This record gives sequence, structure tokens and C-alpha cells, in this order.
Amino acid sequence: MSSAPVPDDRPLGLTVHSLPEPSGQLQSAAVDTRAGRIRMLLVMLVCAAPVIASYFTYYVIRPEGRRNFGELIDPQRPLPAVQAQGLAKEMVALPSLKGQWLFVSVAGGACDAACQQHLYIQRQLREGLGKEKDRLDWVWLINDDAPVKPELLPALKGATVLRLPAADLAQWLPAETGYEIQEHLFLVDPLGNLMMRFPAGMNTETALKAKRDLDRLMRAAQFWDRPGRD
Repeated sequence: MSSAPVPDDRPLGLTVHSLPEPSGQLQSAAVDTRAGRIRMLLVMLVCAAPVIASYFTYYVIRPEGRRNFGELIDPQRPLPAVQAQGLAKEMVALPSLKGQWLFVSVAGGACDAACQQHLYIQRQLREGLGKEKDRLDWVWLINDDAPVKPELLPALKGATVLRLPAADLAQWLPAETGYEIQEHLFLVDPLGNLMMRFPAGMNTETALKAKRDLDRLMRAAQFWDRPGRD
């Protein structure tokens, strides 16, 4: 007669497979996040480098005896986040003009003789840039509700013409003491920051000095802005 099996009092042998430690996963995710942020910052620096170089050239390594005709604006004043209206009544976000240099004038829609002089200078200086002209937009910002004269429209071909409230313009564009913003021309860099204010009362003779400023800036930032708009 067979005997009953003897119970085995030994503990059961279990094979335990190693599991990933939660702390290791968290550390790996943190490293990936930091690396992504560093890459993003590097891309931003590479994109902004030419414009930064142009500022550095003007502020730091400008040779003694060479002066800008335009006055550099400090601190920076970015394009305001406001809606403007085009000649066809379409709405345009002002920051959407980023990506190119902007050569800006301000005047009422009736556009008196001084306004027409500024528009002529803007157009001629842009044309004077030759093959670089598509990197510069000439912009007329209208600060009232007066309609634009029909006879002006053919001369505005190639210009960006937008209407927006005078109060928004006054907060963004600084006039020299004793002058109005309508008496100046302004330059905005491709990052959308107001960079330079040209002296009031510019005429065809003093415009040559402005052209020298534009030429230097175009050279200093030639790899940043894109020609034309998409």
C-alpha cells in the first residue's frame, strides 16, 4: 500500500524579473525635456543672429567718426498687437508684417505735400537698394478716417498702406521733442522691433544719408529676412 506524499515545507522558488525604476524614467524624461529646450533656444539664436549682429555693429564696433543719420531707438518697441485696415477694407494684424525690414511713414489719408514727399522718398530709397529692395517694405500708416485720393493710388503700387487709430500709433512711434510722428520716417527690423527714427523734414538731399544707413543694415542682416512676402 503506497504511502501518502510528504508535504514539502520548502519555500516556493520564484523567478523575479527586474522592473524599470520609476525614478529612472522620470530622469530620462527630464533630460529629454532639457535637451529639447536647449535645441529650441539654439534655433532661435541662429535665426536672430544676423539682426543681433546688425545692432552690435551699430552700438559696439561702429568706427569713430562715422555717425548714423537715423537715431537708434532704445529700448525696443515691438509692433503693437493691433488690427489695421487695408485700402480694400480687409483687416490686417500689424505683427503679421514681421519678416522684412519696414520703412514707415505716418500721415492722414488726405496726404498733404509733406506726406507725398515722404512717400516719394520711401519709394526711391527702396528702389535704390537694387536687388535687395524686396527685403524692404515701404509702409504708409494712415492715422485718420480721411479717404485716400484716387490720384495717389497709382503711385502706391508696391506699398503697404494700412489705416489704424492715431492713439495706437502715438503709443508705438516716438517723435523727437518738438515734432510730430508725421514729420519722421521710421525703420522696423525683421523681428518687428522699431529700430530707427530718421530726422524730421527729410528731403531728397538728406535722403542720401538715410540710404547709407539702409545699405549698411541690409548688408549686416542679409541672411535673416526673406525677399518678398508669401
